[in-house]
Amino acid sequence: MTHQDHQDPYRLGTPQTAPAPGYGDGDGPDAVSRGDVVRALLWAVVVLSAVANMALSFSGAAAPLHLASGVVTVLAAGALVVRRLRGRR
Repeated sequence: MTHQDHQDPYRLGTPQTAPAPGYGDGDGPDAVSRGDVVRALLWAVVVLSAVANMALSFSGAAAPLHLASGVVTVLAAGALVVRRLRGRR
């Protein structure tokens, strides 16, 4: 294996030997995977449910609403942790 065969994952530029991905390839280096979309959605749920819980606290809403938004926050955060731990294997 020569030095040119080894791709440096921390290199900022594109390698000269790799062809530029075409429009709509779907599997190029800039393609968004399903896991990326799920992770982004889970983070959005965590943030939105935490903000909702805070807003419910300031508005003096009923306890079941606090519990519901708290459960959603914990479940989404737990799903993020599980995905992260499974991704390490």
